[in-house]
Amino acid sequence: MHMPQFGLGTFRLQGQQAIDSVRDGLALGYRHIDTAQIYGNEAEVGLALADARVARGEVFVTTKIWTENLGADRLASSLEESLRKLRLEQVDLTLIHWPSPGEAVPVAESMQALLAARDAGLTRAIGISNFPVALMREAIAAVGAHNIATNQVELHPYLQNRKLAAFAHAAGIHVTAYMPLAYGKVMLDPVIGAIAARLGATPAQVSLAWLMAKGYAVIPSSTRRANLESNLRAPSLVLEREDIAAIDTLDRGERLVSPEFAPEWD
Repeated sequence: MHMPQFGLGTFRLQGQQAIDSVRDGLALGYRHIDTAQIYGNEAEVGLALADARVARGEVFVTTKIWTENLGADRLASSLEESLRKLRLEQVDLTLIHWPSPGEAVPVAESMQALLAARDAGLTRAIGISNFPVALMREAIAAVGAHNIATNQVELHPYLQNRKLAAFAHAAGIHVTAYMPLAYGKVMLDPVIGAIAARLGATPAQVSLAWLMAKGYAVIPSSTRRANLESNLRAPSLVLEREDIAAIDTLDRGERLVSPEFAPEWD
């Protein structure tokens, strides 16, 4: 499986807004689209994919299984419904979106059901999202690290998740950074702003380039075509070691996404 390091997120995008964002993204050159059952926009993403003049084999599509569908009796059928909405026969990657609240469904059960869905051809690869180290261990015990393509977690200059990232790296599990621009907070950061000014870049491009320099995949989202186009220049931005080190100092454990059902974070 080859997952493009730079992708387009669709969190909070609804209706025509979701269609336009994905359609514009594909036209501009994005080849990795990330959605989820709970986003309520799989059908819109599917419409944009169907309308795009891009071969299916050139676009990497990720979706995520919501907590209500983690049981072995529901997971595969919910993924089949996602495929119908997306107008696809198979997605490239399917993730467990969040660990089951209160461990109502054991990690082993949902991971084994997801692996079975992969073996049935519903998805090319499987992975996890929002799994702290303790639950990553359980997922690895259930299906093996080699079967876990990525752990998608909140990761940006203010929440660098170093313990989790180090564990994932040691286990051979890729990390995908969501919320990479910290809800836009990086745009106002003086350290990032100074680097951007020196390089003739935007703060968003600098933050994304910093994440990619560390080997993470990134999935920023935007409703504006100009921002989509601007963000897409981040992969070609080369940061100096001093720039990376300066951004490293911004970590303050500032988590922006932590619903009441979230697991115990590292």
